[in-house]
Amino acid sequence: MGVWERSPGARAVSRTDPALRAEYARTLPDFTDEDIVGSPYAIVAYRVDPALGGDEGLADVRARLSELGLRLMLDFVPNHMAIDHTWTAEHPERLVRGDDAMLESEPQNYFRAGDGEQARVFAHGRDPYFPGWPDTVQLDYRRAETRDAMAEELLSVAAKCDGVRCDMAMLVTREVFLRTWGGEFDAADAEFWPEAIAKVRAERPDFLLMAEVYWDMEYELQRQGFDFAYDKRLYDRMLHEGAPSVRAHLRADLSYQSRLARFIENHDEPRAFAAFGPAREPGASALALTLTGLRLLHEGQLEGRRTKLSVHLGRRPQEPADEMLEQHYRRLLAALAHDVFHEGVWRLVEPREAWQGNPSHQNFVASLWISGEDLRLVVVSLSNERAQGYLPLELPALAGRAWLLKDLLGDAQYLRDGDGLLSPGLYLDVPAYGHHLFEITPQ
Repeated sequence: MGVWERSPGARAVSRTDPALRAEYARTLPDFTDEDIVGSPYAIVAYRVDPALGGDEGLADVRARLSELGLRLMLDFVPNHMAIDHTWTAEHPERLVRGDDAMLESEPQNYFRAGDGEQARVFAHGRDPYFPGWPDTVQLDYRRAETRDAMAEELLSVAAKCDGVRCDMAMLVTREVFLRTWGGEFDAADAEFWPEAIAKVRAERPDFLLMAEVYWDMEYELQRQGFDFAYDKRLYDRMLHEGAPSVRAHLRADLSYQSRLARFIENHDEPRAFAAFGPAREPGASALALTLTGLRLLHEGQLEGRRTKLSVHLGRRPQEPADEMLEQHYRRLLAALAHDVFHEGVWRLVEPREAWQGNPSHQNFVASLWISGEDLRLVVVSLSNERAQGYLPLELPALAGRAWLLKDLLGDAQYLRDGDGLLSPGLYLDVPAYGHHLFEITPQ
């Protein structure tokens, strides 16, 4: 995120907008205008910013990543361009236009560009629920010319990397665009993403596309061709709703779940350390990052950074790393490196009560990864109280043998009879927000 050439006009907005400056002061009290680099979502051109080495510098980084077996994913912002993008003068037909009356009645959503006879009113980029982003101009996806031009932009990005995260991808779907802007598309069946993704796949069959998407539109974006879609509903359920809600979410069809991007932190949300707190974050991360699907980690998450930084800033405050959290993530990532988490089969495990009248088992979320005799069991309590329960593992191969359960996130080891693991199941008695990632091996 943020490699593309930023706009001087957008940077000027970033440096003068009172609300933005107040946000900077809250997170970086000693900021100066030099720290304000402008939004990475107000793009003037899909060229790598010269300050980052330009396109040649990026190509060199990509080649070195490839030597390490890593692929490079960049950002694509489909909904809007920078306020001073050349299309405001050269291709105004690709942008959502306004008029003087709209500008007067909704100055937060419209702006004037150009001088004299070339002066035109355009819309700022926005979603249906909030005012426009003042450093952007809205693209008009009702027009085939715009869709074709943006498909070409996507192809140009695809030539520079191995995948893209598509910012607010649902905004340019036919349904949401018409809800936001009204009017009609120039073709009854026109839909940007299937058309654009088909063009990318024709040139790069292995190219990966991930949609940032909200409003329960994850499946729709998968259907339109994305490999993965943000799983914001899981994040919200974990943070606000508790284990029963999370388990209900995880009962969805695996063909859908395996194409979700799981996270507990990204650049739009509060830092996980701040949102979940130091007691909850280890378990929350163990839960989210061991699910089927794509595992999304945010810069600074592994060190326990606390401050959510504005994307307009190029400098952040100094923060000490949290040593216990760093150790947790080292162990978690080491465990996740095993093939079972990449090639195995994932299964939700339903908890049962430890004894009649004790509902605390409802606070557990547990799952199994299975690949031959490679077994991993993840169990997390989302409660701030002690919880007990059984986890029936329902694997016939467990019968008649003893099994060692070694916690890869801690030091505990338990020897258990396989028949007991089948029924009534593994007995658990864990403290508030307790969590385990067990390697299960035969003895």
